Amino acid sequence: MNHKKFMREALAEAQKGDLPYGAVIVKDDEIVIRGYNTAQTDSDVSAHGEINALRAFTQKYGYSLDALEGYTLYTTCEPCPMCAAACVWAGVSKVVFGASTEQLINLGTKQIDIPCKIVAEKSFQNIEVIGGVLADECLELFKNK
Repeated sequence: MNHKKFMREALAEAQKGDLPYGAVIVKDDEIVIRGYNTAQTDSDVSAHGEINALRAFTQKYGYSLDALEGYTLYTTCEPCPMCAAACVWAGVSKVVFGASTEQLINLGTKQIDIPCKIVAEKSFQNIEVIGGVLADECLELFKNK
C-alpha cells in the first residue's frame, strides 16, 4: 500500500476539522470512508477524526468486532487511547499515523501519553501499528493552529 498517498488524503481531511485530526479508512488500495475532527462543532468530546471515520463506516456497513478486518485506518496523528480502543473494538487490522503523541506533546498540545501500540498490544485484536508517515507535514498543521 502507498502509505504516503493515503496519509495525504488524511491530511486533506484534517484541514476540514475543528482541530487538525483527519482520517481515512482504506481497503484494497481504495478509500472507503473519510473523517475529521468535529469535537467543537458537535459539542462532542468523542468526535475525533478517527472516531468519526469509524462511526461513518459502521453506520454504512454495520458493526461487529471484526467489521474492519482487512482495513487500514490512516490518521494524521497517533490515535489517543480512546481512538486506539475504538480501533480495537472495530477490528481494524492496521493503523498508520503521521505525528506521534510524543511529537504533539513537544509542540505543547494536550495529549494522554499512552502510545497506540501499547493499547493494540494489550488488546484481543491483532493490530499492526505504523507511525511517522509524513510526520513533518502532519506536525505543520498544529504549528499553524
